Amino acid sequence: MSATPQRALRPKLAGTLILTRQSRRGREVLMGKRSSKHAFMPERYVFPGGRVDRADHYAPLAGMLRGEDAECLMRVLGERRARATAAAALRETAEEAGLLVGRPGQITSRHPNWSPFRAAGLQPDASQLQLIARAITPPGRVRRFDAWFFHADADACKTHSISYETEELLDIRWVTAKEAETLPLPHVTRFVLGELERRLSDPGARPRHIRELARRMQIDPL
Repeated sequence: MSATPQRALRPKLAGTLILTRQSRRGREVLMGKRSSKHAFMPERYVFPGGRVDRADHYAPLAGMLRGEDAECLMRVLGERRARATAAAALRETAEEAGLLVGRPGQITSRHPNWSPFRAAGLQPDASQLQLIARAITPPGRVRRFDAWFFHADADACKTHSISYETEELLDIRWVTAKEAETLPLPHVTRFVLGELERRLSDPGARPRHIRELARRMQIDPL
């Protein structure tokens, strides 16, 4: 009797935030190690991020991405899902790294997702985000994500540190590009670090989409 074929997992929409800052050591990137309890990429260093949840579609954003990045994002996802993806990146950064990226303002929503922002007198603000890349986890993995990677300059944004108790990310630290090379990184994270450097070096460069194929990586403009 033949085995029943497994149903292909549909990628879940996800938002990730790459925060950078300048120090005496040069540009630093915020990263953390995924818990060993995770089925997906355990003990690998990544940026704060996670899948979009229902509340992200109604996030009290103070602002949204602008210009060509916004057009690119909305062309693929539509306005509602685009806003939710940016909101998820901001929310996950608060939950996993204890950093709020926002703008002074009042939040009327009582949803617990936004409690840290409400307590700090901030609205999550996506207007300072830059779209860096998109990557979809290939079939056959235990989890699949349609992940969108954004960048924000921590020195230019209004950031606020909070206490947090999640164990999603461990050993959260600011690292230079050279230090990041020594960490156990997923292939996609290494790619995105290269894309970050490419976009920051050339503001006119377009964000790109990475696809992991059987024997190679396919990279296309978004």
